[in-house]
Amino acid sequence: PVSPQLADSEFSPVFRLLTIFAYGTYADYLAEAANLPPLTEAQKNKLRHLSVVTLAAKIKVVALFSPKFSFHWDYLMLVTVMFPQCIPYSVLLEQLQLKNVRQLEDLVIEAVYADVLRGSLDQRNQRLEVDYSIGRDIRREELSTITRTLQEWCQGCEVVLSGIEEQVSRANQHKEQQLALKQQIESEVANLKKTIKVTTAAAAAATSQDPEQHLTELREPAPGTNQRQASKKTSKAKGLRGSAKIWSKSN
Repeated sequence: PVSPQLADSEFSPVFRLLTIFAYGTYADYLAEAANLPPLTEAQKNKLRHLSVVTLAAKIKVVALFSPKFSFHWDYLMLVTVMFPQCIPYSVLLEQLQLKNVRQLEDLVIEAVYADVLRGSLDQRNQRLEVDYSIGRDIRREELSTITRTLQEWCQGCEVVLSGIEEQVSRANQHKEQQLALKQQIESEVANLKKTIKVTTAAAAAATSQDPEQHLTELREPAPGTNQRQASKKTSKAKGLRGSAKIWSKSN
């Protein structure tokens, strides 16, 4: 961390430059370049890399958080990207003060190799898709904003958790009801089987038969039944043939 005592000393320009590298962007440096030490080309590119990180983090904030959350635009946090953030080339060219797309793409490639960010260049749509970027330092005055945002996020998580617990409770109640219904049906079936068995035993006892034999007799037809049915069918057929002969003679 930079000592705040440097802000009121002869090294105040250096202190301001350090704070820009910690929290600011290349546009911030250009706005105060007359009062700050000059930068080498490597230092400018480093600050440009950090500026891309800042733009990616701002887009992430807009994409992943509800509008009811209050955010300071200069506030940055460590970025763990869930979805790629797309930054148009036009915004990057303006913020980084580059002359053409070739310079911009070379700068982004350098940032990727330096592990400052990970993503891809969409030349067709003229935009940078950022999948991951490093985090930057946080100002002390932004801690209250971070705390409030995290509290609101925790409240939202509690609401979601409460809803999940309610759904789980309903599912468990439904499961218990289905189990109780299953047990009731099984109990009724068992009672019905017992009733049938007792009734069968009582009927068999009345006829002095074995219960199993009595059930077998109820299921199977009595002996001679099939023969009687067959003889009836034969007699009917003979009657029909006799009537046919009588009808033909009469004709």
